[in-house]
Amino acid sequence: MVKYGLDYTRCRWILPLLLGLAMIFGIISLAGWGWISSQTLPFAQQGSLWKICSLENEWQCRSLMDYAWGKGAAGTFLVGFVLIVICFVLSIIAFAIDTLRMNFIRAIGGICFVAATFAIMGLVIYPVMVSKYVFFPVGSVNEFNWAYGFGWTMALMGIGLGFFFCCLPLYEDHILGNVKPYYYP
Repeated sequence: MVKYGLDYTRCRWILPLLLGLAMIFGIISLAGWGWISSQTLPFAQQGSLWKICSLENEWQCRSLMDYAWGKGAAGTFLVGFVLIVICFVLSIIAFAIDTLRMNFIRAIGGICFVAATFAIMGLVIYPVMVSKYVFFPVGSVNEFNWAYGFGWTMALMGIGLGFFFCCLPLYEDHILGNVKPYYYP
């Protein structure tokens, strides 16, 4: 693949590591307070997937789990995250076995696509419904922040890794070490 050749047997652990990174991004997104924020003084606001807090005279927090759309957004994003964790565990198992089953790896790619779909549904429900149902003072500027971005990163990594896991069986002999690497002159 490159000028000096590529040893596929060493590189087969890259995909599980990337799934682990997507899982870490999902954890950051689920735990982070940077989903929505506002610094328009005298009004400040911070929000997560679970609740939103505003500062007028003192901090007042409201749970988004009181709304049906809040439960829906959190539930769909959480299902996407759990599926990414399942894909991570399955990929570790699949690549630890000496005789890889390539259909099993395609199934991991399919689950990655499903996980990304659920995560994207939660990531779309949240901003639409927050801007529709949560009261913001007139003139405040609200922005979706870093934790929301980590959620999108997890979802997009799920899509990309789904493609890689689905295309990986095309290189089965290379990955298992059955083909001698070709070194370009």
